[in-house]
Amino acid sequence: MAGVDGQIARKSDLGARTLSAVVMVAVAGLALWLGGWWWNGFVVLIALGVLREWIVLARGFVRDAPARGLWNAAGILYVGFAAAMLAFLRGDPFGYGAVLTVVGAVVATDVGAYFAGRTIGGPKIAPRISPSKTWAGLGGGIVCAALVLVLGRGTNPAWQAVLGGVFVAAVAQAGDFFESWMKRRAGVKDSGRLLPGHGGLFDRLDGLLAVLAVGGAIFVLPEALKYL
Repeated sequence: MAGVDGQIARKSDLGARTLSAVVMVAVAGLALWLGGWWWNGFVVLIALGVLREWIVLARGFVRDAPARGLWNAAGILYVGFAAAMLAFLRGDPFGYGAVLTVVGAVVATDVGAYFAGRTIGGPKIAPRISPSKTWAGLGGGIVCAALVLVLGRGTNPAWQAVLGGVFVAAVAQAGDFFESWMKRRAGVKDSGRLLPGHGGLFDRLDGLLAVLAVGGAIFVLPEALKYL
């Protein structure tokens, strides 16, 4: 009886996951296509949702007020900067291509890591933080991210796209580990319950946030500072 109940629960969860995923993609795709204030407003709303989940998670393991203030400030800086990079990418009239390339590379990292990890298995990267993440999975993520960047590289050399795949996969996985570490410290499974079957916004965007924040700090911020 328990097995039957489990199968029913999984089917129900699959339906909720599928529906919420379709809605998420549709809303994000429409905002991306419209661009301008539609996209910027969408990014701000998502960033506020992620920041709220960050603050709640931090409260789960940070007790004193000064430390909470530091965590809140760090969240504002981290999430805010990543959101600014996402808005910046779409700023060009054809910037939706850049956004799709970056998001596609992060999604490809997750897909490649999942299937390579499940198929090959092998040693874990950090079992105490995220027991399911393997080195084979990271390798699969790198390959898939590199393929996406090679396809969307434009006039850039293929070797740069391959190196970009290594960067995206490694940083996205690091972002995933960081959020998993926060959840373990807080003693929770998901960062929130906003997305049925998917947990919270932070759960879905942890890797993308890391790629945008680190990539922006390395490649965009130094160029921007030259004009100050």
